Amino acid sequence: MPRLPSLPPIFPHGRPPQKPAPTQVERVPSLVDCAAYVDGHRVDNCSGLSATYAAVQEHGSGFAWVGLHEPSADDMEEVAQVFGLHRLAVEDAVNAHQRPKLERYKRYSVLVIKTVEYVDHESSTTAVEIVNTGEILLLVGPDFIITVRHGRHSELKDIRASLEKDHEHLALGPAAVAHTIADRIVDHYLTVIGEVEDDVDEMESLVFDTRSQVRIEQIYLLKREILELRRAVVPLGFALEQLIDDDSPLFPMAVRAYFRDVADHLKSVVEQVWTFDELLNTLVSARLANVTTRQNEDMRKISAWAAIALVPTAIAGIYGMNFQHMPELHWTFGYPMAIGLIVLVCVLLFRMLRKRGWL
Repeated sequence: MPRLPSLPPIFPHGRPPQKPAPTQVERVPSLVDCAAYVDGHRVDNCSGLSATYAAVQEHGSGFAWVGLHEPSADDMEEVAQVFGLHRLAVEDAVNAHQRPKLERYKRYSVLVIKTVEYVDHESSTTAVEIVNTGEILLLVGPDFIITVRHGRHSELKDIRASLEKDHEHLALGPAAVAHTIADRIVDHYLTVIGEVEDDVDEMESLVFDTRSQVRIEQIYLLKREILELRRAVVPLGFALEQLIDDDSPLFPMAVRAYFRDVADHLKSVVEQVWTFDELLNTLVSARLANVTTRQNEDMRKISAWAAIALVPTAIAGIYGMNFQHMPELHWTFGYPMAIGLIVLVCVLLFRMLRKRGWL
């Protein structure tokens, strides 16, 4: 992926001066947690954005991890003042519904990952929503990582707590945090895929069940949810490939090896999603064929009964014309003969049509 064109950052020298900082930013409303980490250990408990980043600079090593949830433009502007973020990165962080991607800036990279959550429901035929997507944007710098979450199902509290116990991995820096987040999200993809597979299997059994009344619209609803899932997972594969091939010092070789494992897991997810999509296309075609077959069967039955009904109609019509010279009208057995003829012909037609499968 080509690098973005060089545009003037908020801070032309890359980051705000260390002492004194031009703007002391303590907290913003969307801030969830922030901390400084040195050698894999937490050394600052979010006394403020400026103070946390200053603690990293004072140690001369380590990094700051700032967590935000659905920040406003004003919140991100304040964060940008502390960490020297480009205005385009700020816009991406504020505006959700981005495609998974990797963008490289001069001092940092932006990785966008979609989160996916399975929505519980009784049946795939009655569900209004099957998967719900969110978004996590990671701004990975040499001495900071900013995680921006959008959506209900994207909490990172457990990931942070887990990493704070794994000092060796956390000591690898911001890239290690990015890897752990990506790894957890992709692992959760596998869980969601397993639950969606149950819905696809249920729909498949209903389509080929002659007693079911599943509609094409219900299959399309499931297909639409699979499409949403595909939009979340497929582009991430390209972003991870770019990251693995990136020789930027932001992602050391040791961490890129971990990302390669994440990419392998993602490939199996993508393969499953494509399989679901192809299977649902087949189910749509099969359901249309079933509907056409049933309509043909109904038309055959209607035609068969119409043929049977034509016999009494024809005989009654002939003898109902009231011509003067109709011998059967004055015959004692004329009426029984007409009734018997109607019954005989109708029975013969019924047996013949039943034998041929029309009734």
